[in-house]
Amino acid sequence: MYLPSEWLGKPYYSLDAYLKKEFGEKVYKLSLDGGMTCPNRDGTCGTRGCIFCSEGGSGDFAGDRRLSISEQIRAQKAMLQKKRPVRKYIAYFQAYTNTYAPVNVLEKLFTEALSDPEVVILSVATRPDCLGAEILDLLERLNRWKPVWVELGLQTIHASTAAYIRRGYPLSCFETALEELHRREIPVIVHTILGLPFETEEMVLDTMHYLNRQPVSGIKLQLLHVLKHTDLAKDYLDGKFQVLDRDAYLTLVMHCLAALRPDLVIHRLTGDGPKDLLIAPLWSQAKRSVLNDLHRRLKEAQIWQGKDLGFRMTDTANGQPRPNYTKNTSDKNF
Repeated sequence: MYLPSEWLGKPYYSLDAYLKKEFGEKVYKLSLDGGMTCPNRDGTCGTRGCIFCSEGGSGDFAGDRRLSISEQIRAQKAMLQKKRPVRKYIAYFQAYTNTYAPVNVLEKLFTEALSDPEVVILSVATRPDCLGAEILDLLERLNRWKPVWVELGLQTIHASTAAYIRRGYPLSCFETALEELHRREIPVIVHTILGLPFETEEMVLDTMHYLNRQPVSGIKLQLLHVLKHTDLAKDYLDGKFQVLDRDAYLTLVMHCLAALRPDLVIHRLTGDGPKDLLIAPLWSQAKRSVLNDLHRRLKEAQIWQGKDLGFRMTDTANGQPRPNYTKNTSDKNF
């Protein structure tokens, strides 16, 4: 099996490989807190947030919102540079819903981040129901200055699961937002969660096949974490569902990778919940070990991204091995 050279030896198209191809070196994320909240918390469409979301609005590793964006950037740079020399960064607005503010406020925050000469990308995590025309226009303008990514929390395509997790918007809303962002040539990264209560492997793969048909640039495969002080934790402790064990999760990730288009950039394959909040699964704390195990199993099983769609690694002319793909275009899921 000859892997595409741009994949840097991994059997999938990792974010690290994409960034090295685009910028010639490793690029690191700065997780920022813009001081926002969420319509699923302030009463607009809910008050308790998504069922799995921590009190930190999924920004438990983000900067201190009491600091300015420039101060957060400097503080996080200092921490990263203690370990290694770093020259390029992604300004990642992570906590809560990062387009849920007046457009003039967003412009100030995002411009402050992009003004740092070492910030090469702005990444904005948000909800598809918080992308009005003025905000889309702002993101389009900023995208002409430096690359702007929008990260949308879809989690699942299934209405029953979306209702249980209190996502607060229908799939049609996601599709409208995606269409508008695509029209403005703004790349979209979609967040999905593996191991959601009552979802089968078939349901998870339905979400993967759906995203194959959408104009998305990347995907996060996030392991479901049960965190303290969430409604999900109550259901878990009441025995209403079980979390995936390590073997089941790795198997599911392998099947997802095989089902995904090989041009999709894989931004995440697991996740590490805050140790002081994590209830389950505790095995997820050994993130490096989990990823090493995944890579070993992918190699042993000869599985790569896109394999189930009919993409094959092939040799080429002159007897020299070269990575390439052939595609079975009759595959109904592509």
